[in-house]
Amino acid sequence: MNAKFRTLALVSVTAAATAAATVILPIAAGDSASPAPAPAVAAQTAAPLVSGLPDFTRLVDRVGPAVVNIEAQGKSNIHMNLRGRGNVPDDELPEFFRRFFGPDAPFPGGPQPGGPNGLPDGVPGPISQGSGFLISADGYVLTNHHVVDGADEVTVKLPDRRSFKAKVVGSDAQSDVAVLKIAANGLPHLRVGESKALKPGQWVVAIGSPFGLDHSVTAGIVSAVGRANPYADQRYVPFIQTDVAINRGNSGGPLLNTSGEVVGINSQIFSNSGGYMGVSFAIPMDVAMNVTEQLRTTGKVARGQIGVVVQTVPEDAVKAYGLPDSRGALVNDVRSGGPADKAGIEPGDVIRAVNGTPIEDSSDLPPLVGAMAPGSNATLDILRNGKPIERTIKLSKLDETAVAGNVPRRGGQEDDAPAPAKAGNRLGLAGQDLDADDRSRLGLRSGEGVGLARVESAAARSAGLRPGDVVLRVGSTPVGSADALDRELSRSRESDTVMLLVRRGGANQFVAITPIADRGRP
Repeated sequence: MNAKFRTLALVSVTAAATAAATVILPIAAGDSASPAPAPAVAAQTAAPLVSGLPDFTRLVDRVGPAVVNIEAQGKSNIHMNLRGRGNVPDDELPEFFRRFFGPDAPFPGGPQPGGPNGLPDGVPGPISQGSGFLISADGYVLTNHHVVDGADEVTVKLPDRRSFKAKVVGSDAQSDVAVLKIAANGLPHLRVGESKALKPGQWVVAIGSPFGLDHSVTAGIVSAVGRANPYADQRYVPFIQTDVAINRGNSGGPLLNTSGEVVGINSQIFSNSGGYMGVSFAIPMDVAMNVTEQLRTTGKVARGQIGVVVQTVPEDAVKAYGLPDSRGALVNDVRSGGPADKAGIEPGDVIRAVNGTPIEDSSDLPPLVGAMAPGSNATLDILRNGKPIERTIKLSKLDETAVAGNVPRRGGQEDDAPAPAKAGNRLGLAGQDLDADDRSRLGLRSGEGVGLARVESAAARSAGLRPGDVVLRVGSTPVGSADALDRELSRSRESDTVMLLVRRGGANQFVAITPIADRGRP
């Protein structure tokens, strides 16, 4: 028995003994012969906010026939099911959301030596097992994209033991939703609930096939709603977080409210071990049904975009930009020729609402805009240097293949090119002018940006700046040369926090630097 368990056992035994008998303690010398009176107890006990425990048997009996098992088989590896680690180093894996099938899960017909992908001729490909659910009487099934991705053949097994070969109507990696169709009619199906009505603390139920165990039921509560996933490229999904026990094979199964309505599709877990650790995530059904309708109609998903890249508003930016608080999405890049560019939106603007819906954090913006159809109009409430403005823009179609360019390592301390001998500004930033080739590689306009050859101040280094970064703006003012950088930095007071818009690795980021941090430091 370990020490922790022993401690818990001792407390339990002591509590039990205290409840069973009155314990008389000796009175130390000098103490009063009468013990101190106990604190007063309220005359009336407050009414309980929670009473009884739920019984899910009726719910499971009613919805269970619409929950199915899915087998996906293919000669190519099923997406992230067998060797899904990709290029992620092993020591970083504990910090990542893991797909339910996991990299080490055993599967029937797994990879064998020889042949393409380790499979000899005639040997069946790997089989992944997941869950799904019927949404119509004529055989439409929802599951996860990653359950069927890469599959050559998909089989849907119903609770009544019937089995059907399924057609993949469409599949969307961004939302992790796939729509299947089986040739059957008169099937039981689930009713779609209102996922936007979910609140933390509400009971929810999951039904699926963890580890191949058909129709296993787990229950828990909603932990949070509108969760962003920073570890996967699914910025258009505001996940439902729950503490419902979810494991490999639950993937694609329904998350149900207490009325038996499906409110989400179980998709991911956060885990150090690859198994359930108390945190699971589901795709809201309003997102899933939007995707489903598009896949059934066109076979693909079109999302709206406004043509900006955003980040969380740093606390230091509140004072620097005269903001009331840190709510909103801080624009750090505006795509040339896009809707936002045409509407006059600039880096440094803070988007606070879209069509009246508040933006609390930068992660709120992509799913809200992505759910809107290309060509539709959106009204943005913006703060620019602390002053409110409004812009109406026409959304364009999201281009998911667009990739930003790479920042050239030019003039840094590790390079052979000579750098300026001394920084000409109080932040210790030694700037170096970019030529036309540099700007072309970076996707910058003519005269835009100045490279950093050296970072001399402790405040700038601690803020994360390093040689090779490109400074695009000081506050809201664009800079295009080392002299312009020095000039703009000289305009602020010695102790002012300075906001720099920096490009690195093809991405922009606002960085806050407070020079006072350098006092008394080398």
